[in-house]
Amino acid sequence: MTTVPIAVRSFIHLGAMAEGLESSLLASGWQRIPVATLAHVSAALRKAGSRVALVDLGDGDATRLRDVAALISRHTDVEWLAQVAPAALDGAALREVIYSSFFDFCTAPLDVERLRAALGHAWGMSELGPRVDAKSQAGLGLGGMVGESPAIRTLLTQLRKLAPIDVPILITGESGTGKEIAARNLHALSPRKDAPFIAINCGGLSEKLVPSELFGHERGAFTGATARKIGRIEAAAGGTVFLDEIGDLPLDAQANLLRFLQEGTIERVGSHVSIKVDARVIAATHVDLERAVAEDRFRQDLYYRLNVLRLRMPPLRERDSDVEHLARYFLDRYARELGIRIRGYSLAALRALSAHPWPGNVRELMNRVRRAVVLCEGGLIRPADLELDGEREDARMLSLDEARAHAERETIVRCLQETRFNVSECARRLQVSRVTLYRLCKKLEVSLG
Repeated sequence: MTTVPIAVRSFIHLGAMAEGLESSLLASGWQRIPVATLAHVSAALRKAGSRVALVDLGDGDATRLRDVAALISRHTDVEWLAQVAPAALDGAALREVIYSSFFDFCTAPLDVERLRAALGHAWGMSELGPRVDAKSQAGLGLGGMVGESPAIRTLLTQLRKLAPIDVPILITGESGTGKEIAARNLHALSPRKDAPFIAINCGGLSEKLVPSELFGHERGAFTGATARKIGRIEAAAGGTVFLDEIGDLPLDAQANLLRFLQEGTIERVGSHVSIKVDARVIAATHVDLERAVAEDRFRQDLYYRLNVLRLRMPPLRERDSDVEHLARYFLDRYARELGIRIRGYSLAALRALSAHPWPGNVRELMNRVRRAVVLCEGGLIRPADLELDGEREDARMLSLDEARAHAERETIVRCLQETRFNVSECARRLQVSRVTLYRLCKKLEVSLG
């Protein structure tokens, strides 16, 4: 009779175990990998590739419990089992740690059948858990750019091609698509990577202070200027200056920025001395600058200076297959940062994530996941934690009028985006008059830009 070999599965163990118990476990396919201290657990997990760990909590000392909880928050892909003395279970702090952070617990002295069952159950759950490979987690090698959709692959290819070319780049895309992350990657992949990266939100600057913020000022240049100040562009010397929401830059400051792009020099407010500054400019906008130029809200000559190379950030609705990648990436990130033990997403939550249109793009997804990590109870994120409706079995059926209005609104919004909010062209495509389109937009609360 042929004997089928037992598949050996390993688990990390911090604590003591009777020799006879260890032998019984090994005979049934469980290899114990002992570690001496909490500090050795992470290295043992990486080396063994195990997804199950058994930790002796001792008498429930507060310091040890805090250190154990911190360790668990760094390894959310591992199923954790607690080994505890029955008397220690009277401690409220220990009970809370076990309840919030551990998959199961066993009391001492350890019983082989009980431990074998707990190990088997934990191992099975670990096999069902999410596995986001390193390639996806790292965003195909670029910081913060997560996903494998055709849209993100095209973007990453363009990033790598544009980064070494030392000319201005204009990044376009809707709010929340990750324009600053793209700019930081362009800088990191450029020959300027070891020099400063200075980010400026042009929309967040007071109009009166824009020249001083960008170009600096001399002492006494205006009331309150008690000392010389180095501007953001000068601070980026040798590196990259990122001008976010460039469309919000006042016209006066646009003229000064144009001079810098043309001549590579700036003048601090209150000075007539030209200062040579070598800095690459990357600008970003969510508005249509060509339209802003046509409406005299943005200088045409500056637009052409900025738009030497262009990078378009795809909205999340064009990256359907990336939503789950991103959701798992943010879950792991925030669970670690906040020290909260989360097992993953329920199937209903994944369906709700997939069905949501994501008008706020990646930023909206990031914020929903962060909130869900904080609000989640029971270890699995559900649609309610994400403030999505995917799990409501009592969801009200839309009336025909409501369904029609919803479909009309989506169609109009999509057409406006495709035509860059050209109302005449949008009306022509929808085969309605401009007056009718304006009336529908008012009725359906659709912004015309």
